[in-house]
Amino acid sequence: MKFKTIVAASLLAAFVSPAFAADEFFVVQDVKTKKCTIVDKKPVDTTTTVVSPSGTVYKTRSEAETGMKSVKVCTSN
Repeated sequence: MKFKTIVAASLLAAFVSPAFAADEFFVVQDVKTKKCTIVDKKPVDTTTTVVSPSGTVYKTRSEAETGMKSVKVCTSN
């Protein structure tokens, strides 16, 4: 009985965890073009850098859009 409970809990966690991660938005800047965009996954490559103040993670896209307006490197373009 314990084994079935552990397997069920593991499967539930595997499907629910990605849904929680989707509520993260980042303001990033392309290294070459210096253009800022909003992404829903933290960049892992070196073509973009996170420019959110203090590494802020936004909960909604509209919060990220408002935050992008306050980032100096994004407003100077």
